Amino acid sequence: MLVLEGVSRRFGTKLAVDDISLQFGDGGFVGVIGRSGAGKSTLLRMVNRLVEPSAGRILHHGVDVTTLKGAELRAWRARCAMIFQQFNLVGRLDVLTNVLMGRLNKVSTARAVLKLWSDEDKALALAALEQFGIANIAAQRAESLSGGQQQRVAIARALVQEPDLILADEPVASLDPRNTRLVMDALRRINKHFGISVVCNLHSLDLAREYCDRLVGIAHGRLVFDDVPAALTDAIARDLYGLEADEVVDAPAPAPLPDGVAVAA
Repeated sequence: MLVLEGVSRRFGTKLAVDDISLQFGDGGFVGVIGRSGAGKSTLLRMVNRLVEPSAGRILHHGVDVTTLKGAELRAWRARCAMIFQQFNLVGRLDVLTNVLMGRLNKVSTARAVLKLWSDEDKALALAALEQFGIANIAAQRAESLSGGQQQRVAIARALVQEPDLILADEPVASLDPRNTRLVMDALRRINKHFGISVVCNLHSLDLAREYCDRLVGIAHGRLVFDDVPAALTDAIARDLYGLEADEVVDAPAPAPLPDGVAVAA
């Protein structure tokens, strides 16, 4: 279980996250929703310790994550994988090597620098790519891929970390409807097939309602909603999103992919 106790983060005079307390059980798919600038990204980055909390504690199965340093912090970041909107791949490297970067915490620095990956690690990386229908592009340079392909490579990289938890920070914000669905399906597969917890920042309420089993709403850095998707009425959504409500309420979700459409686009 992941527990946030009175977590806050201040940037100068701005309180980006304001005294949030939450509990996330193992194996869930939680969507974090709210308008731009609400504090969603800051919240996830504090869990991964990319941003330090100004106050409060974060605990995972009783371990105080906010006190970890050095090797223990690196081990936590391996167990708590992060997926970014910008993909964060090394463009000049091939897809397989990018995925193998998820194994860095499990091999020596020298072996990683020299690309002395074990057959077991390579097999694991290829299996992860196969999970998302992109094993056929393992030898291509990452910079040659479409946005949807790059994000699925990033998800495969997260999977080979063998994490307990995946944090996805607006993973589909820059994607077209077709690739949006491919990426969200990949995250759902990780959650349902492998039992890995997923906490995902989303702007689209239609996606949040379809893919998540719980929604957490953030407004002005504060927790304002925490319930099942069915409890999020349009009225609550309009209060949550304010002037952005028309962009997310009653917006059509990406259409399902036709049978027989390949997923490697």
